[in-house]
Amino acid sequence: MIAYLKSFFNREGMSQMAKLVIIGVVNTVVDFGVFNLFPSSVPLFWRVTLAFAVATEVSYLLNRRWTFQLRGGAGVWRETTVFFLVNGVAWAATVGIVLGAEATFGDLSRLEENVAKLVAGVLILLPKLASYRDLVFRRSLARREASADAAEQGAEPQDQGVPPHLP
Repeated sequence: MIAYLKSFFNREGMSQMAKLVIIGVVNTVVDFGVFNLFPSSVPLFWRVTLAFAVATEVSYLLNRRWTFQLRGGAGVWRETTVFFLVNGVAWAATVGIVLGAEATFGDLSRLEENVAKLVAGVLILLPKLASYRDLVFRRSLARREASADAAEQGAEPQDQGVPPHLP
């Protein structure tokens, strides 16, 4: 377990985390922008859900291309499915936190709704990074690493299956 946690704090892990934070800022702007486009007459559940869906699509595209530096290739459909499943769990946590805040504190002002969404975003950040790296892009990262190793050794790439930071 300690080796797994350390894998987030090496050079590659810190680079991925920094990129995830930058993408998170972009996604937060998209998420909050879409969320605040809707009038208060639209139920809170739907405002949160629609904003989260748009931000999730932006997140997938940016994470795949920039954070994990993957392009095309096999497994895109599996990645997309798992990515949206992971984000479905993140969406449920976000909705739960925002609606929980509303249930706890009563009707929320726009500012309070936004603060609740921000708290939810911070709480789900590290679990999302771990899920993206270890569930969503795991196979593609393993293929990329195997190809890079093979290129260094002048051999044909072999699919090694599991990145070295995972048991």
